[in-house]
Amino acid sequence: MSSVLKTNALESEAIYIFREVISQFDKPVLLFSGGKDSITLVRLAQKAFFPAKIPFPLLHVDTGHNFPETIAFRDKLVEELGLELIVRNVQDAIDEGKVVEETGKYSSRNSLQTTTLLDAIEEFKFDACIGGARRDEEKARAKERIFSVRDDFGQWDEKNQRPELFDILNGKIENGQNVRVFPISNWTELDVWSYIEKEKIEIPSIYFSHKRKVFLRDGLIWSHSPFVYQEEDEQIEERIVRFRTVGDMSCTAAVESYAATIEEVVGEIRSSTISERGARIDDKRSEAAMEKRKQQGYF
Repeated sequence: MSSVLKTNALESEAIYIFREVISQFDKPVLLFSGGKDSITLVRLAQKAFFPAKIPFPLLHVDTGHNFPETIAFRDKLVEELGLELIVRNVQDAIDEGKVVEETGKYSSRNSLQTTTLLDAIEEFKFDACIGGARRDEEKARAKERIFSVRDDFGQWDEKNQRPELFDILNGKIENGQNVRVFPISNWTELDVWSYIEKEKIEIPSIYFSHKRKVFLRDGLIWSHSPFVYQEEDEQIEERIVRFRTVGDMSCTAAVESYAATIEEVVGEIRSSTISERGARIDDKRSEAAMEKRKQQGYF
């Protein structure tokens, strides 16, 4: 940690953003999914506030359909670092009648997370939610600012974004508003993996090649799971796969890969011609799927 000043520009920018959050907001929280981007955020937060502990909790909105490897890693990381973890469950919102469980071939709980997230923000009065979204992932995210203001209903208005000239971040908000903060907004997928490699950051095993029961649909490799709807004619088979992006099991496709180390993953990404979001099934519902979710209060 003592070598904070001997780092690259992206890391320095992210550390600056974390420190701006603490100086401008009263109750920030880090949105944690157990994926590589949120794990990278944890490392950056450690550096930003070293030798003190990370001064805000982690919030995981649990769909109940997460990969078991991700949940196990989440719990291990929190225990090792002595972090405060808040978990709020989508199942509770379903049981309370706030949201309706989707059914059918493409059913997923991914979009249902919005209600649980907004309820948690209201419950704890969080005024800044730090997330791992990056502009290279998807076109709606490319339009979002580093300090992205959400209204009283948690909604995002893409036409009402503040300028961020000369890296000046304006966190002033009205009562009821909150801000989503994206410290690695300017990073690419390769930047994240290169940082993980450089920092020797541990990540869940599903990011590396392993044998898994899967089935094929729409040219994508879906995980076989009780949480994933499967037609009778969709045959289960075992393949060597890994995941480039990690979300709900029902909305995250695998890719065939023999990359078993971080070095091999980095090499694979360098030669890839497909975005990591190409494996996110929920993004394929429509061209504007992500933008519509964000307008409703999504991460």
